[in-house]
Parts: sequence; C-alpha cells; structure tokens
Amino acid sequence: MRTQVAIIGGGPSGLLLSQLLMRAGIATVVIERQTRAHVLARIRAGVLEQGCADLLRQAGVGERMDREGHIHEGTLLSTVHGLFRVDFQKRCGKSVLVYGQTEVTQDLYAAQDAMGAVIVHQAANVQLHEVTGEKPFVTYEVDGRPQRVDCDYIAGCDGFHGVSRPTIPADVRTEYERVYPFGWLGILSRTRPAAEELIYANHPRGFALSSMRNPRLSRHYIQVPLTDTVEQWSDQAFWDELRRRLPAEVADTLEMGPSIEKSIAPLRSFVTEPMRWGRLFLVGDAAHIVPPTGAKGLNLAASDVFYLFESLRAAVLDGDVAALDHYGPRALARVWAAMRFSWWFTTLMHRFPGQTDFDQKIQEAELRQLETMVSAQETMARNYVGLPY
Repeated sequence: MRTQVAIIGGGPSGLLLSQLLMRAGIATVVIERQTRAHVLARIRAGVLEQGCADLLRQAGVGERMDREGHIHEGTLLSTVHGLFRVDFQKRCGKSVLVYGQTEVTQDLYAAQDAMGAVIVHQAANVQLHEVTGEKPFVTYEVDGRPQRVDCDYIAGCDGFHGVSRPTIPADVRTEYERVYPFGWLGILSRTRPAAEELIYANHPRGFALSSMRNPRLSRHYIQVPLTDTVEQWSDQAFWDELRRRLPAEVADTLEMGPSIEKSIAPLRSFVTEPMRWGRLFLVGDAAHIVPPTGAKGLNLAASDVFYLFESLRAAVLDGDVAALDHYGPRALARVWAAMRFSWWFTTLMHRFPGQTDFDQKIQEAELRQLETMVSAQETMARNYVGLPY
C-alpha cells in the first residue's frame, strides 16, 4: 500500500490530522492497534479550548459539537473559605466548550468514513522504518499476516506507550518529567452536574473536581494516594469524600448515583524533544503528557495537529520542505507554556505529601489573590481558554 502520510494511532489526534490532510487533497492511511469500539470506549477530557473547537470546525466536524456542546464562560474555584468565579469572557473575551472526547472521536470517525478514509484497526507489531531516509515505510500485522505501507511522511499519534517516540534514538531524545505523588480517582455517573460550570476545590483533605459531559452525565474526581486501588473505593465512599471537599452549598444539593465508570489516573508532566526526527513527527501524547488539572491534553494534541498540518500542506502541496523545520519549535513553544500552566494549577490545588498547615495557608493566600486581583484572573483565564496557535 502507498500513501503520502502514514498516521500511527487512530485516536482523536490521528483522525483529526487525517481529516484535515484529506480535505486538502493529501492521501493518508491511519494505523491503529486497537479496535474501533475500544478507541470509542476511552473516557477522557471534555473541555475544548476555543482554538481546538475552531480546528474541528475547519475539519468539517463541528456541527454536532456546536449543537450539543456547552459553552462555559468561566469556572468556579473553592477553598475552605468559600467559592468564587473566574469569568473568562470578562477577563479575556473568550470561553471554552464542554464536549466529551468520545463525542469528538465519534464525529471524526463518521467524517473519515464519509470520505472513504483508510483506517486499519487491530494492527499488531507496528514498526517504523527508514524514517531519516527518503523512502520511509511502516510494517505491521493484521490477523498474523504481514502488511506494509510506503509513504513520504509518518505522523506518530500513538500516545505515550506507542512505538513512535522510541523509534527516535535514545541518544537523540531529551526527556523532561515530573511525576506527582498522587492520582485522581474519577467516576462517571448519570446524575445532574453539581453546577453549571466546573468546580475546582482546594481542601486540606485533598483536591476535588466536579465537571460534566452533558445535563445528565457528570464526571467527578478526588485526589487519592497512588497506593489506592479502585476496589478500595465504593461508590458511597467516593460520594462521601467528594462532598467533604466541596463547598457546603454544593455538597448539600449534589445528586449522587451509581458509577458507570470508575478509575484512578496517575498524574505526570512529561515532554520529549525533538518532536521531529527525519520524516517522523510526534503528535500529542507521543511527545508530551500534562496533568489533567488544566484540561490541556486533547487541546495540546489539537495544536500539534494544527502546526503539523500546516507544515505538511506546505511541503506536499507547495514544495516548501523547509516548512517541516518549523513544526517542532512551534509546537514545543506552546507545549511548554501549557506545561507551565498545568504545573502551576496542579501545585496550587492539590495537597502534597508532607505538606504542612503553613503550606496550606500559602495555597489559600494565592487563591485569595486569584479571587481579588484582576491581573491574576486575566493570566489564569488566558491560559485556561488556550493561548493562540
């Protein structure tokens, strides 16, 4: 099989890149190791920056998002002293859109099917070859039968545990990482959201977040030690602990119900450089991981896709191969800005092991400044809604 761009990974970043390239007249093949059902079953973030939403519209997949998504013009933050709101529209003139990653992926699959995209599922033993040469290719197996795709370029959209990043030699890669000493226990429930906007709670017992997917589907999280397991937490124990960490006026009206999904996610900050090696380009979680506190994972993948699409379009359609050199530096500048914001917000809102009462008071003092200082709210708002591409 021959194509112009082979895309490793059929999640939202790989599908979005394929969609944009195909609409520009550039041929793609998407290679995914899981089934479509497995990809669609992943429970992920649901907050889209304005730039991400605009890119989905550009790709022709924004109709249902605009119809069913929920615009959030601010967010709520809580301390033991009460609840306050940061108004994004007032502070920077922008908003975010709540629309689940599963919905985004469904929309992209539908659009790709309508365009006749080649998407290979259950591809085993994927390997990338000759990525620094003139004729790269990808090999894999389907049902035990070897397959090969020859291409001009390879986009590694296969996540943190994929094959793309390790294809870059270890002595070429520089990796930066911070592993946080706690995780998020999250549940999905068919219950009314706790509020009309997200609530981020700083509490001496630990962080909590109440978010939503739609008016009857809620997503809630609490900070837990990395040693905890899902089995240790009954639904009732989760709800009881969440209510302790939320403001009383929210906890008293919180609708509770059985969990549809329950999991614990560890938190880390991770960046690898470079994001390009020859004709291989890393995209999204293959190159960087952010803690979910700032809702930047999917949004950073989308900005990577935007930069790579622009570079590939210039190289393939206009013959401007020098444009490929701009991908990594442009993407990494935005990655590190989002990494800083996610680190700051995580550090501000969580209880760290060994943290003293003094440390807790310092967090509360910073939150008080965020509540009362316009400049602090402007900085948070601009970062939360997403810096320009």
